[in-house]
Amino acid sequence: MYWSAPPAAAAPLRTAASGSTGPTSLDEATQKATNAAGWIQANWGTWLTSALQIILIIVIAVVLRHVIRRTITKLIERMNRTAAAAQHTALGGLLVNAERRRQRSEAIGSVLRSVASFVIMGTAALTVLSVLQINLAPLLASAGVAGVAIGFGARNLVTDFLSGVFMILEDQYGVGDEIDAGVATGTVIEVGLRVTKLRGANGAIWYIRNGEVKRIGNLSQGWSTASVDVLVAANQDLERARTVITDAGEAMSKAEPWNEQLWEPVEVLGLSEVSVDTVTVSVSAKTMPGKAAGVERELRWRIKHALDAAGIHLAPRPVTEEEEAATADPSSVVAAPSAFGNPTSPQSQATTPIAPPQLGKQ
Repeated sequence: MYWSAPPAAAAPLRTAASGSTGPTSLDEATQKATNAAGWIQANWGTWLTSALQIILIIVIAVVLRHVIRRTITKLIERMNRTAAAAQHTALGGLLVNAERRRQRSEAIGSVLRSVASFVIMGTAALTVLSVLQINLAPLLASAGVAGVAIGFGARNLVTDFLSGVFMILEDQYGVGDEIDAGVATGTVIEVGLRVTKLRGANGAIWYIRNGEVKRIGNLSQGWSTASVDVLVAANQDLERARTVITDAGEAMSKAEPWNEQLWEPVEVLGLSEVSVDTVTVSVSAKTMPGKAAGVERELRWRIKHALDAAGIHLAPRPVTEEEEAATADPSSVVAAPSAFGNPTSPQSQATTPIAPPQLGKQ
C-alpha cells in the first residue's frame, strides 16, 4: 500500500522565477524571527550599558585633557608674566632674560601638554577596548615589539629629544647665553627639544643636535673675568705703572656704562712674565656674564692712553717663531750662482746630450 506525506511535510518550495530556496515553512520563519527578537531583547541592555560607558569614558577623557592642558597653559603664562615684570626692575634686568625664560617655559609647557594628552587619551582608548571585551594582550605585545623596533631605528632622534628635555629642565643654557658646545661656539638664539641654534662670531648659524653635545661651557652664568696683559719696558718705573693702571681702572668703573658691567674694582695682579727687555703686568676685573670681551677692549684703550700721558713706554711685542720664519732673508733660500745656469757656457754645452743623426732617404 502506497503512503504519501502530508502537504505540511512536503519538500521545500521553489519559486518559478528565481529558483531560490525559501523558508521550509511559515512556522520556521516565525520561529527564526522570534529567536532574533529574543536575542536582541536579551542583549540590548548590555549594548546600551556598553555604549553609555564608552561615551562616559570619552567625555571624561576629553574634559580632563582640556582642563589639564589649560592649567599648564595658565601656569606657563604666569611664569612669563613674572619674568617680564622682573625684567623692568634694577636687579632683574641683570639676572633675568625674558626671552630665555619665555622659550624655556614654552618648551616645558609643550612637553607637559604632550605627555598629558598621550597618557589621558591612551588610557581612555585601552579602557574602551576593555569595555568592548577585546583581548588587549596581543595588542600590547604588538605595540611593545613595534616600540622596540622604532626605538632602534630612531635612537638618534630619541637621544636628541631626551637630551633636550633634561637640558631644558636643568636650565643648562638659554636664549642669549654665550656657550661653548664643543662642536661650535656662539650665542644661543633658539632652544628646541631636538636642535639648538647658535650664532657664531662671524654671523654663521650653527644647528647642533642636542644628543651630540657632550659638554657645555656656559660663559653667561654667574660672572665673567676680563684679563688684560700689559707689556712694559723693563727699564720703566713699575710702581708708577701700577698706580697709573689702577687709576685708569677706577676712572673706568665710574663711567657709563662700565659702572654696571664692572662688578669689582680693576685689580693689578702683578708680573706674570719677566724678560731682559720687557715685563708683563697682569690686570683682571670681574664683570657681568658675557661682557668680558667689551670690558677688555675698553680697559686696554684706557691703560694705553694713561701710560702715554704718564710717559711710561710700552715694550714691543715679542716676535713669534712663525713671524720670525716669515720675515727671514729671502736670499737665504736662493741657490748660489752656477756656470751650469747659463746654457751658452762651456760647462752647460759639455753636459748637453748629443742629438742622434738624421738619416735621409736613399
